[in-house]
Order: sequence, then C-alpha cells, then structure tokens
Amino acid sequence: MNKVAIVTGGSSGIGEATARELAKRGWQVASMTRNTGDKEFRGDVAQDADCRRVVKAVLDKWGRIDALVNNAGTTKAVPHPDLEGLSAEDFERIFRLNVVGPFQMARACAAALKTSRGAIVNVSSVASVLGTGSSVAYAASKAALETMSLSLARSLAPEVRVNVVAPGHTRTPWHEAMRGAAGAAEVEKRYSAIAPLKSVSEAADVADAIVWLVEGARSVTGEIVYVDGGMHIAAPR
Repeated sequence: MNKVAIVTGGSSGIGEATARELAKRGWQVASMTRNTGDKEFRGDVAQDADCRRVVKAVLDKWGRIDALVNNAGTTKAVPHPDLEGLSAEDFERIFRLNVVGPFQMARACAAALKTSRGAIVNVSSVASVLGTGSSVAYAASKAALETMSLSLARSLAPEVRVNVVAPGHTRTPWHEAMRGAAGAAEVEKRYSAIAPLKSVSEAADVADAIVWLVEGARSVTGEIVYVDGGMHIAAPR
C-alpha cells in the first residue's frame, strides 16, 4: 500500500514542491490549503475543527497517515525597528497560524502517525536564530515552532520522528507577491552577498531536505536542518 502524507500550505512554493516530490515517489498526498486545491482537504490549520476534519478525511480515503509536513505559515512585513508596526493582534494571528496550527495538526495526526511509525517535518526559518526575516513577530513564531518541535520529538518518540527544516531566503511566488518583483530581486541580491554559498534556495532544494527527513533519516529526530546557503554561519557584518 502506498504511503500517505499531509502537506499544509501545499498549493505553492515549498509546500507544492514537497507534495510534487512525494507524489513522484509514489506517495498519496493530501495538500491542505485554505482557498485552493482539493475541496476534500480544504481547511485552515489555525482552526482545530478543520485540522481534525481533514485528518479524518485522509484516514477515510486512504486508511493511514505516514507523514505530516507543516508548511503553512503567515507573516506581516514590518521593519524590525518599527515597534509600532506590530499590534498584539498581529502577533496572535501569526502565532495562531505558525505555531498553534502545526501543534493542532500534529495532535490530530498523532495516533495515525504512531501506528505507521511515521514522521513530522515542521518548516521554520533561519530567522528563528538570526532574529531577521519579515518581522519580529515572524522570527519569534518560528523560534517557538522549533522549541515546540523538540518537545514533540520527545513526547511522540519512539514511534514518531519530529524534525525541522529551516530555509533561508527561498525563491517562491509568495516572496515576490509580498515584496514585488524588484523588491524580491533586491533581497536576493543582498542575501547572496552574505550567505557563504552566495546563493538563495529554490523551493525544490527545501523540498529535498523535507523528503529526506520523511523517507530516510531513520535515526534522526529533534533536529533542525538549515537550507539557507549557510546564512546561519555567515560571518557577522
């Protein structure tokens, strides 16, 4: 029987690349999104009822869950020195989707993943360790996601492995939509000048790491894999 994965935020960028790569390898993939894709798996990870409903739909259709990729996320672009640019409501919305959502999905999938001895991969960001990224709230939410992942790795062991992939700047439609084509190009230029590998990642690069953690990495849990061109070890400027 084919293995089954749920990929949240699977309609574009990293999520789409991950879903596509798993499908190429023979997996059945449920791409969970809020607005597009298969209506059967449409839902908002910030809503616990949606998480439980989609997980039930997957189990009803395929009878198992072998992997959960928590890729859905959100932000608000605010320069870090602009402390007035973020409200409590902004923090709550960002944490609701970036932290609470992955927890709810992990909880909804836990029993099925234990049965299959499966894996969870949470998609974070190098912003979590550098204090960079689109806003203070975004960086803080990704740091919280990583700490939560360590807790889940302990509590779901030995049946379920839980790991994190932390991309750096990645060329996706989302970044271009947020900053515009010219703005995205400028960010890529600055990033490439600092990162040791002098490049930004493609969505497929991040998907490769996610798929490895799902399909291989049998003795790996509680780890953070950076796909950032080495930005997390870049010399201070």
